[in-house]
Amino acid sequence: MSPEHGKLWNLAVIGGASFFVFLTLRTIYRLYFHPLSKVPGPKLAAASHIVEFYYDVILGGMYCWELKRMHEKYGPVVRINPRQVHILDPDFYDEIYAGGNRKRDKDPTFPPRLGMSLSVISTVPHDHHRMRRKILNNFFSKQSVMNLEPILQEKTDKLAQRFREANSAGTVVKLEYAFAALTADVISHYCYGSSLGYLEERYPENDLKEAFNTLFNGIHILYFFPLWGQLMNQLPPYIVSLLNPKSKVLAYFRSMVRQQAIEALDAQAKGKASDKKQSIFNALVDPALPPQERTVDRLTEEGMIVLGAGAETTANTLTLGAYHLIRNPSILLRLREELRNTAMPHHNSQPRWADLEKLPYLTAVVNETLRLAIGGSWRMPRIATQETLTCNGVELPAGTPLITCSWFVHMNPEIFPNPMKFDPDRWIVAAERGIHLPKYLTNFAKGSRNCLGINLAYAELYMVIARFAREFNMDLHNTTDADIAYDRDYAVWHSNKGPWSVGVQINGVLDD
Repeated sequence: MSPEHGKLWNLAVIGGASFFVFLTLRTIYRLYFHPLSKVPGPKLAAASHIVEFYYDVILGGMYCWELKRMHEKYGPVVRINPRQVHILDPDFYDEIYAGGNRKRDKDPTFPPRLGMSLSVISTVPHDHHRMRRKILNNFFSKQSVMNLEPILQEKTDKLAQRFREANSAGTVVKLEYAFAALTADVISHYCYGSSLGYLEERYPENDLKEAFNTLFNGIHILYFFPLWGQLMNQLPPYIVSLLNPKSKVLAYFRSMVRQQAIEALDAQAKGKASDKKQSIFNALVDPALPPQERTVDRLTEEGMIVLGAGAETTANTLTLGAYHLIRNPSILLRLREELRNTAMPHHNSQPRWADLEKLPYLTAVVNETLRLAIGGSWRMPRIATQETLTCNGVELPAGTPLITCSWFVHMNPEIFPNPMKFDPDRWIVAAERGIHLPKYLTNFAKGSRNCLGINLAYAELYMVIARFAREFNMDLHNTTDADIAYDRDYAVWHSNKGPWSVGVQINGVLDD
């Protein structure tokens, strides 16, 4: 061996030995001296992220089920990786996702999952998040959404027309695409001032839904390799398409939103008001905001998040609700009868959201749909920065990322007996007994960081489910429980076949 090779060999040995010593010391610290060392859980998960990596990256979104097994073995409080603790106690949810003046930071490991660290949803510090959210609160207030009802009615009418066309033609409708067309057109019209037109020339295709499916399929990779997301965001769309053809549409939408952000900033700089009456960018470019809050990158990421959140999760929920109504004709008929006798005497009546909210059985159907749809499936930690919390006798030091996944709340058999059953009556019976079951609905999270679009989502759910139930009879087409199963966590639930998918044939339109 030459002297040069000998030196390289020695350096390699020293480097390898140093790395081994580092891993050994780190493991000892994590297992025996870390503030979470006394929290129950498997040693391998406490020592490294390898267990999490194996189930979520290698097996594909499966760590959620390993958490279930951990709780069965170790109890309601489990350390699931070196830093995070998962808690299986629905009544502790409000402690983790607290509101008011109780400060809750995001876990810094969460933002890379979306590759959009400048948006409200990804803002880590409590106070910074509060400042950013305040900008948009009025935009998504209940009154603002009620003012949007003419647009909601217009889009619902257009979707109903599409269903009528499918009935005449005898064609199969993929409900996930149909409902995503509506939600995408609503959120784009509301936030950007003009609709993306999915209920028009693009129907029934929905490349926006496919774009966000691509993003969600990568959340676990981005969690472990955050620099990859930052790199992809900086590349031109054509380069992104070459590296990953499935990302082509996502890159296109990012470019579209970025251009709108540039135009909004330019108009603000020139003192010109936007010609779009409804535009999220009007709020985001307010000159009263600090300059660092009015950058093109930040506006782009905020616009993308609002677009995705406003289109994808509500469409997913509507798809699941429609599936269960079709599968349970007695529930559908009971709901239809309530609508016919109250807010919708005619099939195409246009009741206000406020009137629909007063209907007990429709409200029960909406709640049960939300419960089974669950919302986000991913783990969203919160950090109590100023409090030491205690759960089940286990002390959780301030600064610990804590999680309760919504699936474990919504599927708790002590709260919701026979939890896999679609049973709107459970909400009616609970109300009669003075039990407030809605407090256990966590689709929109809770506290100071709950979902900004909760009012818009509820309005869409009430108005679209009412119209769907009141006007159409449908049969499932090549669709079973396996197509809407809770098999894998990719931000929203996926079945082993992929994103939830429900095919139907419309076999009757009510004109009474």
